[in-house]
Amino acid sequence: MRLKGERAKQTMWFESGSHAVRVVVEAVYPRDDPSEPCFEPDVVKFLSEVQERANAGDIEWLKTVGDVYVLAHAKSA
Repeated sequence: MRLKGERAKQTMWFESGSHAVRVVVEAVYPRDDPSEPCFEPDVVKFLSEVQERANAGDIEWLKTVGDVYVLAHAKSA
């Protein structure tokens, strides 16, 4: 069952170790209470998988669902 209300894209960030991941998902502002966005169950499941994969360091999979940023260490002069 899909929630009824206005839909909008929402950016979510995940951090783990030396990398961060940015994914964009759909949020719903329910008609009954549009003060806060909600996520449908399939989006919650997806976000949980993103966090699990980020924790596991699965960079290749993460690249298929979002933007991956890796911490680069620079040598000091």
